[in-house]
Amino acid sequence: MVGSRILCGLAMFAGLTSLTSAGDWPRFRGPNGSGISTDSQATPVEWSPDKNVRWKTPLPGAGVSSPIVVGDRIFVTCYSGYGANFGKIENLKRHLVCVDRTSGKILWQKSVDAVLPEDSYSGMGIPAHGYASHTPASDGNRVYVFFGKSGVLAYDFDGKELWQTSVGTESDPHRWGSASSPILYKDKVIVTASAESESLVALDSETGKEVWREEASGLANVWGTPLLVQVDDERTDLVLGVPYEIWGFNPDSGKLRWYSGIPAGDQYSSSVVAVQDVVYSIEGRGGGSAAVRAGGKGDVTKSHTIWSGSDSSRFGTPVIYEGRLYFFSGSVAGCNDAKTGKKIFQGRLAGGSSSGGDGGGRGFGRGGGGSDYSSPVIADGKVYYVQSSGNCFVLKAGDKFEQLAVNSVTTDRESFGATPAFSNGEFFLRSDKRLYCVSEAGK
Repeated sequence: MVGSRILCGLAMFAGLTSLTSAGDWPRFRGPNGSGISTDSQATPVEWSPDKNVRWKTPLPGAGVSSPIVVGDRIFVTCYSGYGANFGKIENLKRHLVCVDRTSGKILWQKSVDAVLPEDSYSGMGIPAHGYASHTPASDGNRVYVFFGKSGVLAYDFDGKELWQTSVGTESDPHRWGSASSPILYKDKVIVTASAESESLVALDSETGKEVWREEASGLANVWGTPLLVQVDDERTDLVLGVPYEIWGFNPDSGKLRWYSGIPAGDQYSSSVVAVQDVVYSIEGRGGGSAAVRAGGKGDVTKSHTIWSGSDSSRFGTPVIYEGRLYFFSGSVAGCNDAKTGKKIFQGRLAGGSSSGGDGGGRGFGRGGGGSDYSSPVIADGKVYYVQSSGNCFVLKAGDKFEQLAVNSVTTDRESFGATPAFSNGEFFLRSDKRLYCVSEAGK
């Protein structure tokens, strides 16, 4: 029943935001950021470098942005020219790469010079995730990328640059860089330019011209991606998690409609999720969990809060499926009842190893992610979760903790900070070095 409501909601948003087709994974965490594949095809449970890895393609640089899938093409972003112990910041470039889905062959790639001065490769933030942390978005005709201080760009599917627009060149207070991914609404590209200008910005998807801008100091420590929530037949809210609160905006004008206090710290690194008009939040670093009904006006903390708790997931965004909310913290999997917030199970992942928090993982210092940045996704009734080490855990979705497998696509030293993309029984996973396609043998 909950699953059918999810399908209905995704269908409504498909009409609102894009011309993409069934089976596409056109933005961060798939259709409307749900993290759920609605395809009917079976997805693999087990794989290894010699089993069910259909192809692997070297990438021109590192990054923790996720791949997207539109038809027979895959798009992913990278950066090169500057990083740990190599290059000069003047040589920093970002890349958009277009890959043929069937063969894994790179069809084209476009490079963009960094707008300087850029945040240096030092401290905790930039070395952990690098300069390509924003997942592209596509409406089926164009692909849109956000490159931080270098702006927002649009390309056609042949790689022709259509426009480039700056949304700010400032830095966040910690100089950790930005990571929020663009989303699409009607004829707009909406970007959370938290580090660049402490603002939400909507651009015309055809021309790149600014449609509206909403500035707020509360956006300074935000790294999550906003979400479109259908409140009723007449109203859609643009919802974003920020320090200590959830905010709901009018996506047509950018004006704040409502806000709700939640258990969260002074940073908000994950993204909110929703089923119908209920928004769910789980944050780390002193944060917690909450379910809040979208809609209303002004402060809706008392009137719209459904439940709140102390669960934590750090960077990863939770996923909701058949009334259960799944989330991960290090090597611990959690599952709560989405309606009440009560714990259904908690289990420790077996096999593999977590990066262990804010560093020390494989690839730390290479822009691949010392922390576990990936978010869980659902496909074929299974929960998939990737750690920065490259271990991908497969759980059976249900009321009991049941780990089906732990797998890796490589034995090489690579770092995996991206959330996988699922499409028609296949899934696509990027590391700081390669893009992989995994599917059942013979399919």
